Order: sequence, then C-alpha cells, then structure tokens
Amino acid sequence: MELGLYTFADVDPTANDKGKEGQRRLKNLLEEIELADQVGLDVFGLGEHHRPDYAASAPAVILAAAAARTKNIRLTSAVTVLSSDDPVRVFQQFSTLDLISNGRAEIMAGRGSFIESFPLFGQSLDDYDQLFAEKLDLLMALRESEKVSWAGEMRPAIHDRGVYPRPLQEVLPLWIAVGGTPQSVARAGALGLPVALAIIGGEPRRFAPLFDLYREAARRAGQDAARLKTSINVHGFIADTTDLAADQFYGPQAEVMNRIGRERGWGPTNRAHFDQARSPSGNLFLGDPETVAEKIVENWKVFRNDRFLLQMAIGPMPHDQIMRGIELYGTRVAPLVRKAVAEEKTAAPAAV
Repeated sequence: MELGLYTFADVDPTANDKGKEGQRRLKNLLEEIELADQVGLDVFGLGEHHRPDYAASAPAVILAAAAARTKNIRLTSAVTVLSSDDPVRVFQQFSTLDLISNGRAEIMAGRGSFIESFPLFGQSLDDYDQLFAEKLDLLMALRESEKVSWAGEMRPAIHDRGVYPRPLQEVLPLWIAVGGTPQSVARAGALGLPVALAIIGGEPRRFAPLFDLYREAARRAGQDAARLKTSINVHGFIADTTDLAADQFYGPQAEVMNRIGRERGWGPTNRAHFDQARSPSGNLFLGDPETVAEKIVENWKVFRNDRFLLQMAIGPMPHDQIMRGIELYGTRVAPLVRKAVAEEKTAAPAAV
C-alpha cells in the first residue's frame, strides 16, 4: 500500500497582506513535500481551490517546484477541478510536470467540493454533471493518443490535432476523486480508472460497499481487474503522543470545519465530536505513531485499498508541528504499516 499526504495549502483568509501570507505558506509547503520525500513517503497531493483560505489555485506549478527538490515521491493533484478547467491545458501542465519530475506526475480529477471555480471561469452549475463527463472523456482521449479528434457539447471540437508535450510515463496516471456518491464510484469502475474516496465524516467502514460497487461496475464493463486501484483520503495528525496529537490538531481542524460549516449550514463542532471522530471507529486518523499505524492497517483490512492519503496540514497548523508529523509518518508509521500489510498478504494471499 502506498502511503502519502495531501493538502490544500491553507492560509489565513483574514491576513492583510495576502501576497506575503501566500509566500509564507508556499515556502513552508515546499519544505513539507521535500521532507515527505526524504522520509520515504510515496505520494504527495495538492488540491485546487479558488478561495481566500487556500493558496493552491495552480497545483501543477507548485508541484513542479517540488519536483526540482525531490527524487522519489509521486506528485499529484488532489484534486484538479476538471469541470471548470480545460482538459488540454490540464494534460499539458501535468505532462510538463511529468517531464520535470522524471515520471512522477499524476492527475486526480474531480468535480470539486466548492463551487467558486464555476463562475470564475464562466461555467454554469446547471451543467455540473455534463461538464465533468465530457471533459473526463476528452482527458482520457488525450492520454491515449498524440493526435486527438473529439467533439462534445460543452467545449469546441478538436480535429486531428497533436497535443504536446507528451509525458515521460507511457500513460499519464489519472485517478477519479469521489466524495461518496455511488454514481461517481460506478463511473470510475466502468471506465477502469483508479478511484480515490474522501472520508471526512462518519465511520469509515460504512463506505466500504462503495469499493465493492466500483469493482462490480468494472467487471460488468469488462475492465481489467489488474488496472483497478483504490485510495482512501482522510483527515488526521501524528505526534509523539496521542494526547499531544489531539491537543495540537483540534483547534485548527475545528476552525476549518466551523468556517466551512457556517457557509454550508452545518452545526458547530466541539471537542466531544472531535474525540468521537478520533476513536478507533471514527474518521480521524490521529494519535501517536503506533495508534495511527494500527488504525491504517485495520481500515486496510476492510477496504483493501492500494493507497492511503492523510491530510495533516489543515487550517492554521504550525509549520513545525506539521514537519514533526511528517517525520513520524515516514520514519515510524510507514514501516509499521508496510510490515503489517506484507505479513497479512503473506498469511492470506487469496483474500487480497
């Protein structure tokens, strides 16, 4: 199982000097990605947003800067809001990233959990589903062939045009990010694309049937089971002790959830909600290295996921605490998880 991190590059939306605040966060972010590579994590993802509380509206640019400072870690969007972008430009940007990184680029495409990009780029929310379906179809065509002919309703047609540069990898990896909608999971399976499931509330094991649906949709569509991959993407934090992890993460996580909750009409969160979420059955993967490793492994036994991505850098988390969390993740959590998964697979290969 691949182990990694993802973030949205949170900044302080109330900062008076937004340029300076963005510069501070991106400087720290590059240090975090560099450390993740050094401690042996497999993947780092960066989510696209167009809001004052996030600095990553152009993930490919930031990931290209990270590519020059790293050697092994895979670099992916998490997510690219494909519905409001142009698939040709997305492909070109990530192909360029692939060349710079010596073949470590990936795209994680999704419809996005916020809507700011739609009016910003002149798209209508009435076309939400059709935009994504058509643009995903074009993006898949761009991956398969140097010259493309394509026609749809939401974008001008392309007639036998070459799209460059081509990536270093034979096929640029493309994942579909979903938030728990069965139709989205089934579509990814029918297309034979890897699927990443975001779990930010509720008991994780309740989402396991979605991966069964994914695999069944792929089987019905005649997709090669060997090409199917799954990821679970969650919130959490790692510190030297479980109490310290909870005390450090609660404030920033609550600030973000309450800020977004006010926009969406959610009720306010509190420490009791937080403590329930970090219980063994909850959605937060938080604690000392042994606690987090055990929870990752127990959920792997349920999901049999190929990848696990953790969002630690959320809200106003101090940079030094994030760096310590990354260090512990790579040097202590990852070895425990890899050893346990390997032993489980060796003991029961038929169940995998």
